[in-house]
Amino acid sequence: MTDYRNKLDSFHKALERLLEGIQLYTGKDGGVDDLIRDGVIQRFEFTFELAWKTIKAIFEAEGLKGLNSPKTVLREAYSAGLIDDEELWLSILKDRNETVHLYDKLTAIRICNNIKHKYAAEFEKLEKKLMSRVGIC
Repeated sequence: MTDYRNKLDSFHKALERLLEGIQLYTGKDGGVDDLIRDGVIQRFEFTFELAWKTIKAIFEAEGLKGLNSPKTVLREAYSAGLIDDEELWLSILKDRNETVHLYDKLTAIRICNNIKHKYAAEFEKLEKKLMSRVGIC
């Protein structure tokens, strides 16, 4: 299996795990939901990492080089029609950076709500476009 197909498979599995976590998250404060929220955020982090790295691997397989950061990959993905809303994806990147570098409960709640209500659907749309691009339907 090619590098980008391995990455696409990993992205698919990560997205499935993220969606499982989202189904369990109620948005209530305290107790088990705090643990679920933290798990959703961690799954979001690795889903995002696999998303941009999968896009990068596909571009490299197509001969496009020099895309070394998530932001440059996302901009190229927008230009190539793989993502529809560049600003939303840059917000996803910003939120991923916030979750990786600090922890604040209110920020975590806000980001988890973004994941549940906006970002997960974007990951699903991206997965469909990537699968179509590499000939997996």
